[in-house]
Amino acid sequence: MPELELGKVQIVPTKRLRLDPCNPRRAGRTKDSADLKIIAWLYRSAALDELLLSISSNGYMDIEPLVVVREDTHDGLLVLEGNRRLAAMRLFLEPGLAADIKESESLDIRIPKIDQSLLPTLEKTSVHCVRNRESARSFIGFKHINGPAKWDAYAKARFVTDWHKQFNFQDIELIARMIGDGHSTIRLMVSAMYVLDQACKNDLFDIEYCYYHRFNFSNFYAALYRPQYLDYLGISSDWHRHDPRPDTVDPQQFSRLKKLLMWIYGSRKDNQSPVVRFRNPDIKRLGEVLSHPESLHVLETTSDLDRAHALTESIDSRFIRSLFRAREEIRGAFHSIGAFDGLDSSLVDVAGDVHAVSETVHQRMLEKSFEARFKRAGL
Repeated sequence: MPELELGKVQIVPTKRLRLDPCNPRRAGRTKDSADLKIIAWLYRSAALDELLLSISSNGYMDIEPLVVVREDTHDGLLVLEGNRRLAAMRLFLEPGLAADIKESESLDIRIPKIDQSLLPTLEKTSVHCVRNRESARSFIGFKHINGPAKWDAYAKARFVTDWHKQFNFQDIELIARMIGDGHSTIRLMVSAMYVLDQACKNDLFDIEYCYYHRFNFSNFYAALYRPQYLDYLGISSDWHRHDPRPDTVDPQQFSRLKKLLMWIYGSRKDNQSPVVRFRNPDIKRLGEVLSHPESLHVLETTSDLDRAHALTESIDSRFIRSLFRAREEIRGAFHSIGAFDGLDSSLVDVAGDVHAVSETVHQRMLEKSFEARFKRAGL
C-alpha cells in the first residue's frame, strides 16, 4: 500500500482503518480495547443507531475526512476522529459483526436494510493523516468541546485531562485557548477528573458498574464546585482556582470519596441505586446533607436522601412547607373527585381522617394565634 502524505486529504479503503481504543467517548469504561466492545459502547452512548439509519437511506456521505495516524503494524491507519462513522460502516460491510457483538456484549444491534447499490460508498473514504496523536489534539478538541459536534462532559474532560498530562500538568489556560474555551469550566472539569481517576486507581469506584449505563460526569464536577463537598473530602475550598493536579484527596478521606461516588452514581455490582436522581436539585440537597451531622448519619444508615434532607430544615420551615403541600394535595383531590365512583368505602374513611387531622391542626393554630396576640398586647 502506498504511504500516505501528511497533512493531505486522500482516499483509502475502509478496511485499512482501525478503531481507536483511546477514543475519549469511551475512555475509562474498560481496559479491553477489542473492537466488539468499542462498537458496543458507541452504539449505547453515541446515537450510532441514528447514523446507521441515515447510511441505509443515503449511503455514506463522505463530507468530512476522518483524521488518522499511521500504525506501526499491519499497514493500518488508526482513526483519531471519526470512530462513530467507521463503526457504522463496518457494521454494514461485515455481516457477522453484529452477531459477534450480540454474543460477546449481550447487545442486539439492529442493522437497517441497505440497497446493494449503496455499499460501494462505504468501501472507501477520505482521510486526513497526521504525524501523531498530539498533532490532532487542537482540531479534535475544538470540534468536540466548543465546535459543532460536542462530546458529553465526560469525553470532554477525559480528552483535556490526557492532554494536560502531556503538558506535564501545566498550562491549563493554554490548552483552553487552543480549543477555544475561555471559561473556568475546563479547569474545574480537569480537576474533577483527577479526583475521579484517583478513586478508580484506588478501587474506590468503577465507571463500568454505574447503576445507570449513562455516566453523567457533570454531576460530579458540579458537586465539587460546592464548598460542602470539598469540606467533606478535605479539599481546599479554592482548589479549582489553581492548576489541576492528580491525587488531590488525602488517603484518609478515601472512605468518604467512595461513599460520595456511590450516592451520586450507585452501583449495579452492589445493586445500589444512587440517591442523586436529578442533578438539580439533588446535588444541592446532598451537599446540604453532607454539612449536617444528623442528616449525614441518616443518609449513611438509610440511603434515603429525602429523609436525610428533611432534617436539615428548621422545624418552622418544615411546618410551612408541609402545610402548603397539604393544601395543594387536597385541592388536587377536590378537582379530581369526579373519578370517585362511591364504591370504595375505605377512601371515605381516608377522607374522614384528612378532615379530622386538618381540623385538629386548624384548631391548634387558632389557639396559638390567640395566645400570641394575647402576649403581644401584654395581657
